[in-house]
Amino acid sequence: MLHFLPAPLKGTLAALLSLCNTLVLFPFLMLFALLKLVLPFPPIRKGCTVVLNTIARVWIGVNNLVMDVLHKIDWDVRGAESLSREHWYFVTCNHQSWADIPAIQYVLNSQIPLLKFFLKKQLIWVPLLGIAWWALDFPFMHRHTKEQIAKKPELKGKDVAATQAACEKFRYTPVTIFNFMEGTRFTPAKHKRQNSPYKHLLKPRAGGTAFVLGSMGEMLHTMLDVTIVYPGQSKVGIWDYLCGRVHKIVIDIKVREIPPQFLGMDYETNRKTRVAFQRWVGEIWAEKDARIDALKQEAHPRS
Repeated sequence: MLHFLPAPLKGTLAALLSLCNTLVLFPFLMLFALLKLVLPFPPIRKGCTVVLNTIARVWIGVNNLVMDVLHKIDWDVRGAESLSREHWYFVTCNHQSWADIPAIQYVLNSQIPLLKFFLKKQLIWVPLLGIAWWALDFPFMHRHTKEQIAKKPELKGKDVAATQAACEKFRYTPVTIFNFMEGTRFTPAKHKRQNSPYKHLLKPRAGGTAFVLGSMGEMLHTMLDVTIVYPGQSKVGIWDYLCGRVHKIVIDIKVREIPPQFLGMDYETNRKTRVAFQRWVGEIWAEKDARIDALKQEAHPRS
């Protein structure tokens, strides 16, 4: 609608409107977060959780509306037809830009349960955001280093057990756990430094995903393997996204059933399981690399 405006003006408007959206909804989020904190009765907490997740979805929805009003993006979404908000999902995606998260939220916000990330337990003390993450039931990781376990063997397995306890609330409420397997954004310099065997991807970090599946294996049986491509653009930043300089986004979703042997697995101490899981992740990454190549070729076929 307003895509004719100059790009810097559109970027400024998008940022300001997103900030206003946050300032309007954040007090409501904090109100129900505090109710959930001071009234720890299961029916009240469950009701507050429903309201809090709705507030988060409204926040994303308003941001999406802002993008629709300001920009004209050609969204090419594939594989989202059979998704449900009544199902549990683990989502991973190749990571090229800070624009990846709002783009994925744009596509999946009304299709699946609210995206949630595993966070380090220390982040719960971040002012305001910590209680917001807690209120939205973002799982906080309790992970001990190999050095800590070596000094105190009794810590072995307690990190997974603590996380399983924290995620117990998800047993009856569908949830989506999101994780970038690459761990960081793709850049040519990082790709060269890693000597990555993939053309378009950094090496996947299997450990983080293994921790999620080891902690939540009884609930997470389905992976959404998301591949995101920005045709014709070698570099996309969040400011480019806000300014409307991104004209087309391809989001390809492949639904994968997670092999049963990886659900609730002991990744750190079971070498056989660890090798098998790393092989499975490597196969997924090889397929994704070929898929990115095909999507780019499809957008710009060679003559």
